[in-house]
Amino acid sequence: MGTIIDNTLGAVFIGFAVACAVYGILVSQVFHYFRNYPGDKSSFKYLVVLLVVLETTDQCFIGHLVYYYGISNYLDPTVFAKGEMTWSLILQLTVGAVVGTIVKVYFGFRVWRFSDRNIWITGLIMILAFGQLGLALAFTIEAFKLTTIFAVHQIQTLGTISLGVGVCTDIITAGALCFFLNRLRTGLKSSDNLVDSLCSYAINTGVLTSSQALTICSKYNATPPNNLFFTACYFILSKLYAISFMATLNTRRNVRGRGTDRQGGTTTNHTNLFALGTRMPSMGPSDLEQWDKVDPPFIISQKDSGGLQENGFQSYDDYGYGSYLEPGSEAHSMK
Repeated sequence: MGTIIDNTLGAVFIGFAVACAVYGILVSQVFHYFRNYPGDKSSFKYLVVLLVVLETTDQCFIGHLVYYYGISNYLDPTVFAKGEMTWSLILQLTVGAVVGTIVKVYFGFRVWRFSDRNIWITGLIMILAFGQLGLALAFTIEAFKLTTIFAVHQIQTLGTISLGVGVCTDIITAGALCFFLNRLRTGLKSSDNLVDSLCSYAINTGVLTSSQALTICSKYNATPPNNLFFTACYFILSKLYAISFMATLNTRRNVRGRGTDRQGGTTTNHTNLFALGTRMPSMGPSDLEQWDKVDPPFIISQKDSGGLQENGFQSYDDYGYGSYLEPGSEAHSMK
């Protein structure tokens, strides 16, 4: 009986404790975002709020599971022996899948932008992302038919395929971002170092989430049916996706260049990081107020660029593209 409790209540409790810590990191990232990017686009703010609401709901479901096993039935050892299924565990798995899909789609749009709207690679990422969501919903439907948590191994194949698709999505997304970012190299040390930093962010994000998914998959398939440590690992996965999304938003000011922080009062002219044969925008000091509304900003100081486009300004659409505007033009004066 002791072993059963360790593998059920013990696993769930450990997973809940770690999930609380990771949730705290997410909340701190959200606080940092709203404090430092008050002028960001409303769509980003709504998306951040949505992810926080989903992750808070996810955490409540995990808490209910711990309460059910540890408080409501602490004097009933048959609950642990039978591994009674709870609705909160099933819905937690579903909410986690929704969060993962939202973040994957967001990174898919980043690939769309950096690849100059390559429909093939972006379409593949979107198909995989929504395909995994469909598999997760199918898993949810099948899970509600089970009478015990231990019977979740009866739908092991479906769960494994879903996790595998998620891993493939993360790897393809990270690889695509690195590939298309490397095509934007200019030969300038400053810009190439910035590309290296962006590639590093993409790789670290993909490695973090895919390695966690692989851990869940291995425990799901290798552990006996009365072991719930794979669920403890899953408690953390969606929060890692949410944190990777928040990190992308919060590191824009660090990644975008040198001497460009509007709070620091710098008025140095800036130019396009990818000015050589790319469609990425260039900006001047008068545009800094709008800079944080663009995802993601990439600029370097004028002196690092060799003096390209000294007086140019750039208008943006929602995807960060736009046409070059001459200073003093009607469109420029309207800004």
